[in-house]
Amino acid sequence: MRQSLIVSLLALLSLGAASARGEDALRDQAKGLFEPIPKTAPALPDNPTTPEKLALGKMLYFEPRLSESRSFACATCHNLSMGGVDGGALSSGAAQLAGREVQTVFNAVFNKSQYWDGRASDLKDQVVNSVMANPKAMLKTRGGPMAINPAELAATKQREIDQLKSIPGYRDAFQKAFPESADPLVYDNIGRAIAVFEATLITPDSAFDRWLTGDDAALDETQKAGLKLFVEKGCAGCHNGMNVGGASYAKFGVVAAPGPEHLPAEDAGRYAVTKANADRYVFKVPSLRNVELTAPYFHTGSTFDLRKAVNIMAEAQLGTKLSDDETTKIVAFLKSLTGKQPEIVLPILPPRDR
Repeated sequence: MRQSLIVSLLALLSLGAASARGEDALRDQAKGLFEPIPKTAPALPDNPTTPEKLALGKMLYFEPRLSESRSFACATCHNLSMGGVDGGALSSGAAQLAGREVQTVFNAVFNKSQYWDGRASDLKDQVVNSVMANPKAMLKTRGGPMAINPAELAATKQREIDQLKSIPGYRDAFQKAFPESADPLVYDNIGRAIAVFEATLITPDSAFDRWLTGDDAALDETQKAGLKLFVEKGCAGCHNGMNVGGASYAKFGVVAAPGPEHLPAEDAGRYAVTKANADRYVFKVPSLRNVELTAPYFHTGSTFDLRKAVNIMAEAQLGTKLSDDETTKIVAFLKSLTGKQPEIVLPILPPRDR
């Protein structure tokens, strides 16, 4: 009897050691593919953060008077209470103005570029060249940046500058944020200030990040199995790095066309920027951080169902049909990518005096 107990205990210890080795191997593999979101906001090249610039950027992010209609702000489409997106289908609301589904502002600072077609190199460039400020300059197409009327956009930007200059609080705030400039209230400085604020919108401390840095209990067995499938099936070939995406471009429909509701023929993707045939239907690989909060999915906003989105990607990009169990496990892993959401106190915007 005693010998039987000893044998059983040794077997359990052996199984535990094997399980630990398996978890360590999976973590080592994951560390070669992914990085945790840092706990503090990164510094921006050539755009140092100061308290004054950060405060100005926060005000401008919530400022509806930056739009031509004076009715929506950055925060309208990139709602910080809704995963950094607007939560609506493409055909609704302000999202339609951009021609494609809104991408989250959370962790956008870690992306290779901004917009689905990568036409903006960084956060400042994204703000300065935002089409959201001038909906009249956009054709009713999904044609991307080529649909912008440059003269009309420039005129709109000047109206925005004139609007801000009419507000004493902004004249003072720009002078404090850019004290080295004789004329600080220029459009590039709007972009610099908002970029500094947006760089703080990061979501660290997800369950996956805690597991990646050594907390074995942070992921359950289903999530670990989902991570293993995510890597083995090939998802991590594009969705990797700190943002689990956002670092490369890929054709949508590498193996099979996903269907016109997901990939309409009239939107050629990055081709509109580069005019290179190789970039037809190529888009920036989206980040999967907080993906459970950022529906609808794809640049068309064509589905709110994360399971469906995973299955479409498996078939269109990898030529793989997932079982229901595999889909369940991968979706469980994706939900472990939801990090701590920023807690933002709304700014008080300065009033006009005339």
